[in-house]
Amino acid sequence: MLKTYFRLLSFARPLSRYTIPYFIFAALHALFNTFNYAMIIPILNAMFGSEAGFKFAPCYSLPELSFNEAGFNAMMSYCYTMLFGENFSVSKFLLLLGLITVVMNLLSNLFRYASAMTVEVLRVNTVRKMRNEMFARVVDMNVGFFSDQRKGDIISKITQDVIVVQYCITNTLQVAFRDPFLIIGFLVLMVSISWQLSLFAIIFLPLVGLIIGNIVKRLRLPAKRSQERLGDLVSVLDEALSGIKIVKSYNAQNFIVEKFKRINDDLSRLVISMSKRQQLASPMSEFLGITAVSIILVFGGTLVGEGLVTGSGFIAFIAAFSQITRPLRSFIDQFANINQGVAAGERIFTIIDAESEIQDAEDAKEFEGLKESIELRNISFSYDGEKDVLKDVSLRIGKGETIALVGASGGGKSTLSELIPRFYDVTCGEVLFDGVPVSQYTQQSLRDKMSIVSQETILFNDSIEGNILLGRTTATHDEVVEACKVANAHNFIMASTDGYDTNIGDRGTKLSGGQRQRLSIARAVLKNPEILILDEATSALDTESEKLVQEALTSLLKGRTSIVIAHRLSTIYNADRIYVINEGRIAEQGTHQELLARGGIYSHLIEMQSFK
Repeated sequence: MLKTYFRLLSFARPLSRYTIPYFIFAALHALFNTFNYAMIIPILNAMFGSEAGFKFAPCYSLPELSFNEAGFNAMMSYCYTMLFGENFSVSKFLLLLGLITVVMNLLSNLFRYASAMTVEVLRVNTVRKMRNEMFARVVDMNVGFFSDQRKGDIISKITQDVIVVQYCITNTLQVAFRDPFLIIGFLVLMVSISWQLSLFAIIFLPLVGLIIGNIVKRLRLPAKRSQERLGDLVSVLDEALSGIKIVKSYNAQNFIVEKFKRINDDLSRLVISMSKRQQLASPMSEFLGITAVSIILVFGGTLVGEGLVTGSGFIAFIAAFSQITRPLRSFIDQFANINQGVAAGERIFTIIDAESEIQDAEDAKEFEGLKESIELRNISFSYDGEKDVLKDVSLRIGKGETIALVGASGGGKSTLSELIPRFYDVTCGEVLFDGVPVSQYTQQSLRDKMSIVSQETILFNDSIEGNILLGRTTATHDEVVEACKVANAHNFIMASTDGYDTNIGDRGTKLSGGQRQRLSIARAVLKNPEILILDEATSALDTESEKLVQEALTSLLKGRTSIVIAHRLSTIYNADRIYVINEGRIAEQGTHQELLARGGIYSHLIEMQSFK
């Protein structure tokens, strides 16, 4: 637990930037706040004419600062003389005390505000750093990482868990400085009034701490479980909203709603269980505090009767003791929040500590472009380490060539294409660029030279131009327009409401499948890649859209090294070489005519599609 806690504090670096001013502000707030309650004594003495009260003597020079009764009298005499002269009256003296109390209260709240703003700045900056690091780590993870993670759970960690953690960090300052300073200030005042009564308080307060602490330490486990269930809830919500058309088409609304309710009910039970313990701390400490005040009334009344404590001092002591329970309760509550924050922090570190399985070699070099060929040499690949998706596959793609991968679904075509940009590392064998293993190049420089156009077109809730600029963020508007013309997208863009500034909705839902695909192609054209991977780029299109997209693809393929995966074989018959992938192996290879003449798997696929 402590290790997690101190790691969370590291996000607040440099901590001294906040702790030093907070220390000063908290100390001054505690000083002036305590002084407010100390003013009860002279006010009561003046009101009721106590013999032990203030004795006025005109004073025209500022006395030395001294924290005792004589020093207090000298300072009050000086202030009174400067304001009212030598003629003393109780009403004027009460007015002076009232003015001092107002000023002390103003200063107390001023420094309280300053300390609160220091904590707020710390909180905001800490959350910013934490979210930045988490998101950067998530984006940097290899593709396989997301196969094992629920997207909603990742979102929950970056959003909800961070909110819990931020208070764990900021409450540390309150636990370390604000509450202890207030407790110390009130204790000093109480001891100065009566050491006998203070002795009781010093014995009693740790007892309260032990009772409440025992309640608080039971919060960590339900706090961790509640954060996990919240992640499940966000996952179901994300999945339901993403697949709302499927949910409605299968009339599965009740199923999804019931699933959401089950998780939400479980989360609610955990929160209520946790709240029972958390909310018990405050009334328990208040009950014990009132019990202590009742005992003090009896004991203190005896001391007043014996002349060991003045009446005004006893009332001030009661006031101070009633106030000391507030920072004590706050101190204990902060530990409850820290417990919850540590539980959330453990989930956060599952992201921050995650290491991508695909790492650049220490001496990795920049890929400056393909000079000869891409070669897959005797490669095998497995997602789970048990079942091979690809088995002993070898093929070569010369610079400027277009090869096609065909075969039944699940044969390993897409997996093979994902090894080229190194989304995954092969289980055995080698992927070579100009004879150099792909692992010897940096991933970024390798992917800088590639573009991928897939069946699942990924677009963002942004303008049309904003989506296309993802291909090359430094491109000009004219370059974007030219890329869209090559992709046969310019005409439908200009017919849109705001042209290139038209928002396309979440995942491009405002566009048709053909329009989305052409934007994807325009993005690839704008990047102007040397190596192009087309993964079922036309399989989900109608005949008219396929014609437009195919024309765009023909323009895009010119002069590039290309890997084309297709179910519709009409899109690949002009490839320089066609590989038929069957159950993870290369079953056939050759040109369109050679494979037709062989009368094997490829020929059978052609016959099934009635291709002539």
